[in-house]
Amino acid sequence: MTEQTPPPVLPWDAYNQKLVSNVHPANWKNPTPAPRYNLVVIGGGTAGLVSAVGAAGLGAKVALIEKHFMGGDCLNVGCVPSKAIIRAARAVATVREAGEFGVKVPPGTTADFSKIMERMRRLRADISSHDSAQRFTELGVDIFLGTGKFTGPDTIEVGGQTLRFSKAVIATGARAAAPPIPGLKEVPYLTNESLFSLTDLPKRLGVIGAGPIGCEMAQSFARFGSEVFLVEAEHGILPREDRDASEIVRSAMERDGVKLLCCGKDLILAKDPNGVRLQVGSHGQGYDFLVDQLLVAVGRAPNVEGLGLETVGVEFDKKGVRVNDRLQTANPRIYACGDICSPYQFTHAADFMARIVIQNALFKGRARASSLIIPWATYTSPEIAHVGLYEKDAMAQGIELDTFTQELSKVDRAILDGETAGFVRVHVRKGTDEIVGATVVAVHAGDLIGELTLAMKGKLGLKTLGATIHPYPTLAEAIRRTGDLYNRTRLTSFVKNFIHRWLAWQR
Repeated sequence: MTEQTPPPVLPWDAYNQKLVSNVHPANWKNPTPAPRYNLVVIGGGTAGLVSAVGAAGLGAKVALIEKHFMGGDCLNVGCVPSKAIIRAARAVATVREAGEFGVKVPPGTTADFSKIMERMRRLRADISSHDSAQRFTELGVDIFLGTGKFTGPDTIEVGGQTLRFSKAVIATGARAAAPPIPGLKEVPYLTNESLFSLTDLPKRLGVIGAGPIGCEMAQSFARFGSEVFLVEAEHGILPREDRDASEIVRSAMERDGVKLLCCGKDLILAKDPNGVRLQVGSHGQGYDFLVDQLLVAVGRAPNVEGLGLETVGVEFDKKGVRVNDRLQTANPRIYACGDICSPYQFTHAADFMARIVIQNALFKGRARASSLIIPWATYTSPEIAHVGLYEKDAMAQGIELDTFTQELSKVDRAILDGETAGFVRVHVRKGTDEIVGATVVAVHAGDLIGELTLAMKGKLGLKTLGATIHPYPTLAEAIRRTGDLYNRTRLTSFVKNFIHRWLAWQR
């Protein structure tokens, strides 16, 4: 049996029972440890799973320790459940907007929130088999469910057993943390770790934080029928993103009914018999309102407690474990990857950091995290996706840019789909076609950004994208057209004059 009781999963229906039977089986018995492991991994989220299965696939003897649920945040309380909910919200929006396409929808058509959440739980349970303890055992990894702690220079204890290692990986991730908001400790609130246990749609939902999670869930719940109040300390939403991009999403969210209270000041929370009371100032006006549920979508804390890092010389701070560019800690035998040590807290970033760890820890490789080109996306409607530098980053680094923007309002597929709010924006190093950054705002921007990421990784310039044939009509044609915009800049007055004279001579 395991020494660590995982947090409760609610509701305890057939789907969640299936989930838990895969990611933390109640009857699991930890194996007898091998005399020594090439690699011991603490943490069974994306970073840990990829580190473990990748090393085992190469023939290494590997152990993986997980105290809660295999699959980590992504499967259980992050990417998987949130995207299921977002897809349902898009379906709701499609039905509501069907009249614009000449489709009649019966009056009174509403969303069944309980069915939406049931579908999410069913899909999550089905996907959980990919990350199950049993599957990873079959792939050659010794799975230990329990709390792992470093006890010596080459030992980790879990469930009363000692595991010896040549190299170790810390992949314990991060968790939702409570920001210092007056009254927060006295009121009930949700985080991404509890939001997906809801079975009833809150009539009024408060959301604190207009980052990716806050915006995605605020828009989704508004589409389901909640009255949503989104509170953000900074101006607008998604403050990290290109301002033109975030403004398009803000307008879309407000059309969906989200009430944005940005530049929020003096936020105070208080418990009320009818829910949670929020008092906040926004743009010089005071607001005082009640919500049935409160989602706090700001603040993350690294999971460094109880690992015994001090005993093995691993340095850490409030941001997480400190690593060098090769993802090695201050203890050369111990590496880290994923949210525990990265400013890029994305599943795909954790995946590729784990691949670096395998190379460097097992084969004395010299792969560097700084070489990774990491795109990301926020799955609002429309989506925002980005890769590389923003314009403000380039300015801070003294990099001069030429920028090319193709509005979707001039792209045939976007016009036909009724999705013209958005653009493709590509930054190149001034005077060249070298792509250094790009932002896409579109209904499937997260899919489109891959082409621009590939171009950057393969050192393909914007000129090459402009010369690449795309199917017509697609949204991806907007990417090609940024290449056309670049090519037009090469038609200098000298070139134009030469062409004019040449053609005149050909008559």
